[in-house]
Amino acid sequence: MAEPDATARTDEEKLRSANRLALTVLGFCFFMGCTGRGLMEGFVVFLLPLSAEFGGDRAAITTIYSSALLLSGLASPLTGLLFDRLGPRLLYGVGLSGMGLALLLAGSASAIWHLQLAIGLGIGFGLAAVGNVPGTALVNRWFLTRQSFYSALIFSSFGVGVLLFVPFTELLIQHFGWRDTYRILGGLTLLLLVPALLLPWRRIRAGHPAWRQEGQKRHAGAGLWTPGKVLRSLPFWGLFCVFFFTSQGMVSLSVQAVAYLVEIGFTPLQAASAWGLSGIFMPLGMITFGWLDGVIGRRLSVMLSYATTILGILCMWLLGHFPNVWLLGAFVFLMGSSLGSRGPLVAATAMQIFRGPNAASIFGCITLAGGIGSALGSIWGGLVHDLTGGYEWVMVLSFLCMLGGLTPFLTIRALRGEK
Repeated sequence: MAEPDATARTDEEKLRSANRLALTVLGFCFFMGCTGRGLMEGFVVFLLPLSAEFGGDRAAITTIYSSALLLSGLASPLTGLLFDRLGPRLLYGVGLSGMGLALLLAGSASAIWHLQLAIGLGIGFGLAAVGNVPGTALVNRWFLTRQSFYSALIFSSFGVGVLLFVPFTELLIQHFGWRDTYRILGGLTLLLLVPALLLPWRRIRAGHPAWRQEGQKRHAGAGLWTPGKVLRSLPFWGLFCVFFFTSQGMVSLSVQAVAYLVEIGFTPLQAASAWGLSGIFMPLGMITFGWLDGVIGRRLSVMLSYATTILGILCMWLLGHFPNVWLLGAFVFLMGSSLGSRGPLVAATAMQIFRGPNAASIFGCITLAGGIGSALGSIWGGLVHDLTGGYEWVMVLSFLCMLGGLTPFLTIRALRGEK
């Protein structure tokens, strides 16, 4: 039998090498997502020691965490721009450096405002720099099929980070105290700079060879996505609305879920434990809906995701009239498994539509809508509860927000994958 053509062998070897690098990129982005979110959510176990150190004003202490969350959302467009213009090596390097130095400085804080600056700025921007925006952009350059599934893996890393880092941080505090724990975490974060900067970023940034070929064919003669073109694009505003309305509807309920369960008759421990299970269902739901996207199509997977949330809202309402453990379990499962499930679907849709050198910047701007919506949902959810004296109108408005988030997928052809 004749030997295979040398050129064919070379192409096959290049493809195998590219596929191995794709898995490396996926693992790296997942690990960075775990690290960023884990360091952010690890704040929950610092709450009591910080309160004991700086006084009992809990509201002032929690502003450390809220300022970090706010900055993380606001920084998403900037991190997307840095990714597109300067590349992922610099972005991840700046993100890890910022988080590491912030944690080291936090260990020497002598006032609350020191922590607000260090944690708020360093961890807030760092999470945006190593989180979903660059991770999604990179993964979509290396996986041309089942992009929603791989995006879901990146989004689910946030839940895994919480599960791993929170107990680890608590153990460090018990053995070394909060100040040395911050310093240890800062040192470990800075150590990650070494392997992160040594990756073959020129190849990673270029993307999979098949991605480059597809991009050249798809955009031949179509021009780049300029800011003006994006702002006139219906799919951009459709995805913006998806994040804006969906985040409002989900946060308005999730922020008050434990209080609601206590008010309808469950003990505080039962309420907190039940809602805590949603953290386990969340990454499972993201991965499941991302997988379904490749099996039943985007439109059906999106509709199923929103239907799951709406059924969760219905169970929440029924709990107020018929409190029992079965309805409680259904509520936690439905809301937990659909919480965040739209993120990977929106990410994959955005990367497919806006593929090109400005894709990360565009997705960062879309992600900003989620931050704005979350903040508004938290505010108006509390206001509606105070004005009406209950939660039913909060549920009604949350339901309407879900419809608002679903509508762009039903009315804009490009979001359904149609030409």
